[in-house]
Amino acid sequence: MVGTWVNMGTVLVGGLLGWTLGARVPSWVREGATVGVGLATIILGLRLALGTGEVLVLMVSVIVGGAIGTALRLGERLERGTRRVERLFRGHPVGEGFLTASLLFCVGPMALLGAIQDGLYGDWSLLGAKSILDGISALTLAAALGPGVLLSLIVIFVYQGGVTAAAMLLSSRLVGFSPAAGPAVELSAAGGAIVLLLGIRLLRVREVEAADFLPALVLAPILAWAVSFL
Repeated sequence: MVGTWVNMGTVLVGGLLGWTLGARVPSWVREGATVGVGLATIILGLRLALGTGEVLVLMVSVIVGGAIGTALRLGERLERGTRRVERLFRGHPVGEGFLTASLLFCVGPMALLGAIQDGLYGDWSLLGAKSILDGISALTLAAALGPGVLLSLIVIFVYQGGVTAAAMLLSSRLVGFSPAAGPAVELSAAGGAIVLLLGIRLLRVREVEAADFLPALVLAPILAWAVSFL
């Protein structure tokens, strides 16, 4: 799990530095940074979403996943939970930074492929490259969105570290597995759609609860796997 620890280290350093600088930067500069982050988020979301190999899988995942998430009020529940955490950060908003950073750092193919390579072969070079990019992103995000970005460390550890641990335990069965195919591609595409919603929210185009669409991340790989048998 060397790659995951390195990744967490760069996000921690970048996030702390961005948070520290953010408090000293004029509000109009931070607002400009937020717009920049929003544009970059939309570009990344589009790139990931357009990588789908099955448009219908992406559509059904997002529509049904959004309906499930809305019915369960995931966005509202997350908001209530983050309000409690905000007290630890003296009132600084954390929800938007946490969700944005967590998705940006974990839904891309580099996270999945790098974690599997680290677990199977002990090769964390891909995660090393990702770590540099994530550290820079964490600095920018924390300067614009505050300390919530640092909470994404928990998600990186659980998701990325969990995939690496699973690959280590099941290495004999996973040899020859292609993480870039099928379900993994659709997982990234669904994640891209949610990242796109985050960009729309950051740009204040529309107040959408991106968290309501998180079930799509579960549905997408399941549907892709099912479609592969048709």
